[in-house]
Amino acid sequence: MKRIVYLARHGETSWNKEGRWQGHTDIELNDVGFEQARALGELLRGRDIGRIHSSDLARARQTAETAAAILGVAEVVIDRALRERSFGLFEGLTRSECAERHPELWTSYRADPRCVPPGAESQDVLAERMHGALARAAQRRHDADHGPVLVVSHGGSIRALLARSTGAMPPPLENVAVFRAVFDGDALTEVALLTAPGGAADTRS
Repeated sequence: MKRIVYLARHGETSWNKEGRWQGHTDIELNDVGFEQARALGELLRGRDIGRIHSSDLARARQTAETAAAILGVAEVVIDRALRERSFGLFEGLTRSECAERHPELWTSYRADPRCVPPGAESQDVLAERMHGALARAAQRRHDADHGPVLVVSHGGSIRALLARSTGAMPPPLENVAVFRAVFDGDALTEVALLTAPGGAADTRS
C-alpha cells in the first residue's frame, strides 16, 4: 500500500542554539521552536493530513501537538522508535567539548562516523527502527484512512531513514524542515524537500 508521508524535523531548542548533541536527552522547545511548530502547521494546511505520528521526546511531541492544533488533527500517535539516535558519551556536549573531553573517540568518529562513542547507536540500527516506525505510521486503520500522514522526528533520524531508501545521505536539516515522500511499504520514493518554515541548520538534532 502506498501512502503520502510528510517527514518533519522538530522545532528549535536551547541545545540546538548552543550546538549540543541532544540524542535521547529530553529537551523541550524554546519560544522560537514553538513559533516554528506553528509555522509548520500553517505550511501543511490544506494537505488533508489525517493523522500525526511523533517521537516521544518533548521537542518532537510539542512540535507535533502544536501543528496538530492548527491542522485540526485530533490524534497524535507517540512512537518511541521515532526518537533521535542515541549519541552516548557525546550527549550534552558541543563539538569542541567532545574534542576536549574525549579526544581519541572524537578523532575516530570524525574519521569514520561508524566509529560511534560508547553508548551510541549505530547508523544501521537507527535506520531500521525508523523504517519500522514509518511502516506503522503508514498502515491503514480503517477503510477511510488513506490520506497523508505527518511524521515528526529528528534530524539525524530522518537523514538515516532517507539514506536507507535513497542511498544518499541528505545534508544537515533545518528545524522543521519537511520532506514529502511516498512510502510503499519497503522504501520512500518521490522524496522532495518542501520549504522549511525557518530555523537553524542541524545542530546535533
